Amino acid sequence: MRKILTAESVTEGHPDKICDIISDSIVDAIIQKDPKARVACETYVTRGFVLVGGEITTSCYVEIPTIVREAIKKIGYTDTDLGLDFNTVGVLIAIQPQSQDIAQGVNETAEHEQGAGDQGSMIGFACRDTKELMPMPIALAHKLCMRLAEVRKKRILTYVRPDGKVQISVIYENDVPVAIDNIVLAVQYSPNVSLSRIRRDVINHVIKPVCGKLLTRNTRYIINGTGKFVIGGPQADTGMTGRKVIADTYGGIVPHGGGAFSGKDPSKVDRSATYMARYIAKNIVAAGIADKFQINISYAIGIAEPTALNIECYGTNKIPEEQILQLIRKHFPLKPREMVECLQLKRPIYTKTACYGHFGREIPEFTWERTDKAQILRQEAGL
Repeated sequence: MRKILTAESVTEGHPDKICDIISDSIVDAIIQKDPKARVACETYVTRGFVLVGGEITTSCYVEIPTIVREAIKKIGYTDTDLGLDFNTVGVLIAIQPQSQDIAQGVNETAEHEQGAGDQGSMIGFACRDTKELMPMPIALAHKLCMRLAEVRKKRILTYVRPDGKVQISVIYENDVPVAIDNIVLAVQYSPNVSLSRIRRDVINHVIKPVCGKLLTRNTRYIINGTGKFVIGGPQADTGMTGRKVIADTYGGIVPHGGGAFSGKDPSKVDRSATYMARYIAKNIVAAGIADKFQINISYAIGIAEPTALNIECYGTNKIPEEQILQLIRKHFPLKPREMVECLQLKRPIYTKTACYGHFGREIPEFTWERTDKAQILRQEAGL
C-alpha cells in the first residue's frame, strides 16, 4: 500500500519557538538554583515586545528580563531591522505563585505522595523509520530546520535570517519510507536577494545534504511560496509558548494528548510523563518487541498512579500485548516523582529541548532517548 505522510518543523527564529526558548530558559535558570521549584511559564512575543506570565513558586531569584534578552540574542535577533532586538525589546513580567489548591495535590508530604500536576493523556511513540526510531517526516523536517540555522550561523548563506519553517511529505510503500514527494520550505532573507538564487542555494546547501537518496527526479520543491519572505519573526507574526506541540513530538503521525512542554518544570506530567512514554516506546522497539509502538498514559490531578495505560502495536508485536504491559509495569516507573528521578529531570536541560524536537535527538541530556532497557526487555520477552 502506498501513502504519503507529512510533518513540519520550524527554526528557532520562528515567533512561537522564540517563546518556547524563552520559557524553557527561565525554567533552566530557576531549576539550576532551586530543583524543587514549581514553574509554569508562558511567553508572548510581538514586534519589539515580550510578555512573560505564569505561576512560579521558588526559593530563588532570577532576573527574568536578562534571561529574555540573552535568549533573543542567542537566537539571532540582534538588529531592529529584524523586528526584534535583544538590546531594545520591551519586557513585561506578570508572575504569581502556584495555586495552593494545586500545590496540595502535587507536593509530597508524610501523608500524601507526589501527585500529578494536572489531568491529561500523555503519548509516546517509536518506529523503525530512522536509526533514532522516529517517523521519517518529522525527523527530516527537524534536520532541515537545523541545517537552515547552521547555514545562517556559519555564514554559509550570508543572507539567511532567523525565521524559517519546513514541511516535508514522504512516500511510504507498505509502511516503509521510500522517497520524498515534496518539500515546502520558507526561509527569511535579507532584501535584494533573488528568489532564483535562494531556491538554488537552499536546494544545494540545505536540502540535498540532509535528504540525500530520498530525493528523486519527481520530488517537488516549493521554496518561499509567496515569492518573498523579508519581513519575518515577531514583526510578521506574534508568537506564544506551546503552539508547536505537533512539531515538538511526532509530526502528527500519532495523536497528541494536548499538553505543551516548554515553560513547565518536570512535576508537570505533561512533560515528565510524555518523556517517560517516549522512553518506554523507544526501548520496546529497540528490544525488537514491536516494530511500531504507541503508549498512552493518563493521569488525574493530585493522584500519583496513572488512571489508564494503553498500548498500540499496529500488528507488529512479537509477543502478546498483555505481556508487553506487564514488562512496562515491571521495568518503568509511572508515578510523577519516580519518573522525574529515573530520567534525572531536575536539571537545567530544557532550553535544548525547546526547538528541533523533544524526541529523536540522541544527546546526553535527553535521558528519555536512551535504550538501556532494551536488552533486559528482550531477554524477558524471550526474543
